[in-house]
Amino acid sequence: MREAAFVKRNKDKWAVFENALSNKTDIAPDVLSDLYIEITDHLSYAKTFYAGSNTEFYLNGLASQAHRQIYKTQRDSKNRIISFWKTEFPTLFYHHRRELLIAFLVFAFFTAVGAFSSANEGDFVRSILGDGYVNMTLENIENDDPMAVYKQMGEVNMFLGITINNITVAVYAFAFGILLGIGTLYIMLRNGIMLGSFQYFFFDKGLGWESVRTIWIHGTIEISVIIIAGCAGLVLANGMLFPGTYTRLESFKRGVVNGLKIMLSTVPFFIIAGFLEGFVTRHTEMPDWLAILIISGSLALIIFYYIIYPYQLNKKTIP
Repeated sequence: MREAAFVKRNKDKWAVFENALSNKTDIAPDVLSDLYIEITDHLSYAKTFYAGSNTEFYLNGLASQAHRQIYKTQRDSKNRIISFWKTEFPTLFYHHRRELLIAFLVFAFFTAVGAFSSANEGDFVRSILGDGYVNMTLENIENDDPMAVYKQMGEVNMFLGITINNITVAVYAFAFGILLGIGTLYIMLRNGIMLGSFQYFFFDKGLGWESVRTIWIHGTIEISVIIIAGCAGLVLANGMLFPGTYTRLESFKRGVVNGLKIMLSTVPFFIIAGFLEGFVTRHTEMPDWLAILIISGSLALIIFYYIIYPYQLNKKTIP
C-alpha cells in the first residue's frame, strides 16, 4: 500500500486517538489501552514499509505519549484487579471470538463423534472410559444409584482433586498451542470424544435425563472453561502463525500474554465447577427444578461473561 493511501485510510483513527490523549480524564484507561494496541500495529507497519518517513515519526511519538499515559494511570490505580475482570479482559477477549468459535466447533464435533462411535461400536465406550469405570458404573446402576461415583470421596478432597485436575487439562490445552495449535486441537478432540462416549453410555442404559440433571450441574462450567482454555491455546498458535504487521517474535509474545490472560480468567470458574462437583452434584436426590436452575444459571453466567459482556463493552467503548 502506498504511504499516502495508508495515511488516508487511518488518519481519522489517529485523530480520535490524539483526542483521547488530550482528554485523558474523560476516557477509561482500558479503552485507551485498546486504542493504543491499534496504533502500535500501525506503527509496526509503518516501520516495515515506510521506514524513516514522517508517518513513522508521527506514529512513534503518538505511541510513546500513549505508553507514558497508560502506564502512569495503571500505577496509580488502586483497583487493578477489579479493572482486569471488569474491562481489560472482556475487551481483550472480544478480539478472540474466532479462536473461541473454532475451539467450540472442534470440541462439539468430536463430542458427536464420540457418541456416534459408541452407538455403533460395542467396545468403544470401554476403550475410551476404561473397563474399571464402566464396570463400576454398571454395578452402581444395578444398585439403583447410577451416580454413586460422585459420592465415594469426601467433599473437600473431591473439590481439591477435581479442581486441580481440570486446571491441569486447561493448562495442557493452552501450552500445546505452541505446537502450531495442533496440540490444542488434540486436547479438544480427546475431551470431546470422552464426553460424547460418557454421555451416550448413560442414554444407552435409559438414564439420559438422570445423567444430564446430575453431571451438568458441574459440567456446564467445567466443559465451557476447557473450551475457553482451548481458545487460549489457539490464540498462542495464532501469534506464531500469523504475525501480521508485527515481527514473528513480537507476535508470539503477544499471543503468549493474551493467552495467559484468558487462562487467568478461567481460574475462578474452575474453582466454582470443582465446588459444585465436590459439594453439590453428589446430592442426586435434589428436585429437578433445582438442578435445572443451577445448570441454566451456570450456562447464563458463562455466556454473559465470555460472549455478551465483551460485545457490549466493545460496542460501548470503541469509537
